[in-house]
Amino acid sequence: MSAVLVAVFNDYEAAEQVLVELVRDGFPTDRVELTACCEPGRAGLEPADSAHGKFVQYFRILLRREDERHYCEQLAERVESGAATITVHPRGAIETARATEILEHAGALQLVPHDLENQTLEYAAAKHEHPWPSNLWLEDTGHADCIYCRLFEGSSD
Repeated sequence: MSAVLVAVFNDYEAAEQVLVELVRDGFPTDRVELTACCEPGRAGLEPADSAHGKFVQYFRILLRREDERHYCEQLAERVESGAATITVHPRGAIETARATEILEHAGALQLVPHDLENQTLEYAAAKHEHPWPSNLWLEDTGHADCIYCRLFEGSSD
């Protein structure tokens, strides 16, 4: 899975709010990432001697084409200057469209797409205005102690 959207935001707080919105919309937490100086995330795991080097290496993993190399240095400099990035790994046109909509609506300063034509799977993002758990209704039977017991009531082991 190499499709990626990288969005730049003014600061950590703005990016954190967008991350929460993406997760609430249905994007799995392992496919959205926040990168900032105060919270380097996966970039902090890169084998480099400086924070700048770690950020550059991280963005080079995401943006691998030769014509994207300039973005890696640019993104690293912006993060070091106080900006923060949100990286989304969308799967399919619906997720790409929804992530783009959320990122742009939140005021992304820059949006860098990578390899969006090579995507698999679909529908992790909600197609509705509200997340799917709002549509879950369980009747209280009065004797089930947990949601799993209530969902699978009457099944045998």
